[in-house]
Amino acid sequence: MNIEYFLLYAEVIIPSALPKNYTWSVPPHLHELVQPGCRVEVNLGKTKKYAGVVKKLHEEKPEFFETKDILNVLDAEPVVFEEQLKLWDWMASYYMCSEGEVMAAALPAHFKLSSETILVYSEEYGDDFSSLDHDEYIVAEALLLKKELNLSEVQQLLDSHNAYPVISRLVNKKVCYVWEALKQTYSPKKETFIVLSPSYNNEKQLEQLLNEDKKWQKAGKQMELLLAFLHLQRTEGEITKAALLKKSGASESQLKGLISKNILRAEKKIIDRIQYLPKNVMIDFELTEIQERALQQVKEQLQEKAVCLLHGVTSSGKTNIYIKLIEEYIRQGKQILYMLPEIALTSQVIRRLQKHFGGYIGVYHSRFSQNERVEIWNKVKSGELRVILGARSSVFLPFQNPGLIICDEEHDVSFKQQEPAPRYNGRDAAVYLASLFGAKTLLGSGTPSVESYYNATAGKYGLVELLQRYGDLKLPPVEFIDTRKIIQKDKSKIILSPALIETVNEVMAKGKQVILFQNRRGYAPYQVCKVCGWIPQCKYCDVSLTYHKLNNKSVCHYCGTAYPPVHSCAACGSDQFVQRNFGTEKIEEQLQETFPDAKVARMDMDTVKGKHAHDVLIQQFEQRRIDILVGTQMVVKGLDFDNVDLVGILDADGLLHFTDFRVNERAFQLIEQVSGRAGRREETGKVLVQTFQPQHPVLQLVQQHDYKLFFAEELKKRKEFSYPPFTRIVHLTFKHKIKDVVERAAHTYTDALKNKYRPYLVGPAEPVIGRIRNQYLMELLLKLPRDTKTINQSKKDLLVQIAILHQHKSFRSVTVVADVDAV
Repeated sequence: MNIEYFLLYAEVIIPSALPKNYTWSVPPHLHELVQPGCRVEVNLGKTKKYAGVVKKLHEEKPEFFETKDILNVLDAEPVVFEEQLKLWDWMASYYMCSEGEVMAAALPAHFKLSSETILVYSEEYGDDFSSLDHDEYIVAEALLLKKELNLSEVQQLLDSHNAYPVISRLVNKKVCYVWEALKQTYSPKKETFIVLSPSYNNEKQLEQLLNEDKKWQKAGKQMELLLAFLHLQRTEGEITKAALLKKSGASESQLKGLISKNILRAEKKIIDRIQYLPKNVMIDFELTEIQERALQQVKEQLQEKAVCLLHGVTSSGKTNIYIKLIEEYIRQGKQILYMLPEIALTSQVIRRLQKHFGGYIGVYHSRFSQNERVEIWNKVKSGELRVILGARSSVFLPFQNPGLIICDEEHDVSFKQQEPAPRYNGRDAAVYLASLFGAKTLLGSGTPSVESYYNATAGKYGLVELLQRYGDLKLPPVEFIDTRKIIQKDKSKIILSPALIETVNEVMAKGKQVILFQNRRGYAPYQVCKVCGWIPQCKYCDVSLTYHKLNNKSVCHYCGTAYPPVHSCAACGSDQFVQRNFGTEKIEEQLQETFPDAKVARMDMDTVKGKHAHDVLIQQFEQRRIDILVGTQMVVKGLDFDNVDLVGILDADGLLHFTDFRVNERAFQLIEQVSGRAGRREETGKVLVQTFQPQHPVLQLVQQHDYKLFFAEELKKRKEFSYPPFTRIVHLTFKHKIKDVVERAAHTYTDALKNKYRPYLVGPAEPVIGRIRNQYLMELLLKLPRDTKTINQSKKDLLVQIAILHQHKSFRSVTVVADVDAV
């Protein structure tokens, strides 16, 4: 017999940036336990241990190295499905990173484990171990006594280094469950429930208990508590200890008295950290004729194409169309992923979806704790949650049978991950994920990205247009306030122009609300010495410091370093500083001075740090407890407020002066989205834009609300200068603590590419901000033709050249970051 035939090998993804997945051998005793998608404990190097995910099993022995054995199998069943592994593989290949980096981004922190395994006793199993075999019985008895055992303790009990088959059987029989620890660990949340003792489960025994006068002579309060318990049990079912004591008004000692008499029992049970509503589908609205027509067109397009773009102007009712589609897919037994770019958007949408779909809805984003993420992950994997509402990271969830992915506000740059790798676009990853399951993708936006609209007009995607607002309301008129004509005494930038102040007063007099937009947080973006012109800068970055008045600190918005406020000039010693430009904090202060009777609130990264802070602020504005809301782009993205009659853009020029080929697209989208917050119900509303250049072409197009003309103009320029959608761009950033080293590395790398890719290279050059976190930067841009073969080959060549660059002794410590489809 040839024993080689029985050797089994596993390609394992570990959460590390290895360019290639490593292969381990599977020892015979783990053959039946290991399967793709399961986590395994492996050794890499002399001391490093990882919990990796098995990508595939095979019988081909690696040619160039001796394999090490997998140490243990950590899961009884896979934590990810085959489709998720395919998504990881595509993402690593497309975005030029490792599968280990994708794994690190995809899995909740509690799934990325070390080898320290803990067994936790499941109290729901009870203490009857008669059905267990000898080894299982020994471990179960020890668990009953200690409640928890680690791996080494189980091995001592069994006098064996191979405890995993026994552990696996105990987990399958639900005697216990396994959790592993890195620094933090997933532990189920437990709550104490009060139940009636089994002795009184039938009506006759219970009646006899209640009629025993002697038992209750000196325990009247206990009798009241018992009656309260019985009433709650009939009306509410399961009762927690906390709820019973609160609703009955009883004391802890009275409850203990009933437990000591063996009338009631206290039992700890595992509960969900996130409470879900009952599962039901209730649609209580009808689509308008125009919306119904758009819905039918979307369905027709999705019959023919895998992806459809719904271009619907702001307040046209796109969400109602989504809800109708979700209803259809739920009734088909499918799962639906509803993606939004910002966490701030989810709170409003979740309330709407919960109203219609109740407990079918789950939410997944970075504000949830790691424990909550694990629970949602498992509910998606089991198919219990049908509709997931989430930000870009929700594409990594282990969907069982998705039928539809909705990507709302698809144009938004927040869908693109910046740091760390994988630098993926959630919208594009969603399209690929849907293709793996044969599902459909619906992209929605009032101002679609140029790339998506191009794909739709070229026939790659379906296209449906909904260009009329709900109720046939007109889009709000956009008026410009030319700030060149307003002269400030100190020559500083105007914050609130007289025309804006007058209009705000008029709007508030009608009982309406106001939104003001400025895309800078903090108090003052920079300070200047009046004598010599010195500007305080960050020690570690080539940027000015933003002053935050509330904290009385100057903060670098690139590395996060905070400094005490500057009172004297480092160059000339003068104490005369002038603050230039303005952020949301300064606007809030001026609003409070100008409108002392108005309730003013601010919405930016500084004010919505808590898990529910954004939701609280949005609800207060919805309930009209806030008159004026000032904020960054958080306030403009898809939020729906009935009572807003005025939107003010305080510094449109700040949106139009970036060194980026997408600057006009971003400015048009932001200003159009902001203007869409005004007049969403009975009245048209108004938009006021403060600007130095009211004749700017983008502002003129926004005033006309003409997306198609903007698209046509933008497309001409993109074609002329070879930018997407006519090319694919790969952006390379070189980083090093020594400026000369990073410059030489960038030029050496570029020279190596010139023979093959000279026509596509732009750079290398120093970026506008040449140093961040004490690392000097150089950039190189490749504009590659839209040819899959050329693109794939160029990515391989770029990675090879990075490896060759790192062979140079002087460039070994230069970091090279590749960003595909950079934004």
